[in-house]
Amino acid sequence: MTQIFRLAQVADAPALAELLRQAYVSNTELGIHFAAAHADNEAAKKHITNNVCYLLEEEGQLLGTVSLRMPWGPNPGPAGLPHIGWLAVSPTAGKKGIGSLLLDFIEQDIARDKLKCPAVTLGTAVEHPWLPQLYENRGYEKFAETDLGLGHITAYFKKRLIKSFS
Repeated sequence: MTQIFRLAQVADAPALAELLRQAYVSNTELGIHFAAAHADNEAAKKHITNNVCYLLEEEGQLLGTVSLRMPWGPNPGPAGLPHIGWLAVSPTAGKKGIGSLLLDFIEQDIARDKLKCPAVTLGTAVEHPWLPQLYENRGYEKFAETDLGLGHITAYFKKRLIKSFS
């Protein structure tokens, strides 16, 4: 079966919103309320319009999504670098490494190779039982923590994509 990445279009907003709600259920059950967990069609439309948002599909089925918030956009990340967000894998996709595939794609194919970004950032809840460690295992380094008023502390991580960048 062939998997394809493609840029999301406004018409994809309902499917994106549904994917996000399904994928983030376990986070909400942990008491972690990421904004993506509550995305409706309008929020998904706005996200697609204002960010670089990719969908991963296989045989017409939506497997996952990942986005970059750009430093010049309306919701920049914390460090003047592209910021990875709204990473989600469909619960029906199973444990097939889809999350790693999405991160590899956005880090390497898009941010490093196409956009020539020296680094990217992302954020997650300090309280999450496994995400901070997962990102550190992928080469991300924590550089800040903040309270965004979401009921958890957000840790920000940075990953160098071009080794000559400090």
